[in-house]
Amino acid sequence: MLSNVGWSEMFILLVAALVILGPERLPGAVRWTTRSLRQIRDYASGATSQLKQELGPEFDELRKPLAELNELRNMTPRAAVTKHLFGGDDSVLRDLEKAVPDKQQLFDTTRGMSGDSTMPLAQKPLEHSKHPPIDFEAT
Repeated sequence: MLSNVGWSEMFILLVAALVILGPERLPGAVRWTTRSLRQIRDYASGATSQLKQELGPEFDELRKPLAELNELRNMTPRAAVTKHLFGGDDSVLRDLEKAVPDKQQLFDTTRGMSGDSTMPLAQKPLEHSKHPPIDFEAT
């Protein structure tokens, strides 16, 4: 419930509570808040257990779509490919990643004006009076 509240936000809330409530009422307010949160959590877990008891195996059928939705929420393109094409085995993709060289080692083998020059992918910008090389096969 409060999983995305960081330490800085907690500190700001504590200072604000200290200013608003004062030092004499702050401990009582903290006790009331923790007791209320504990009671809400107990109500929620009690309702879940009561639903499990009353619905029995149908409760699991109700939870299946939610589990599938959570699975889709965590689905990345790589996970989709490995799940549907490789049956969850991503060893093929890992071997492919090992076979591809680093990005710094890759070279663009476009032909320049002379016909056989190789230029690295990360090039310096051209000077103002220079024109880029033309690939006559691509145009």
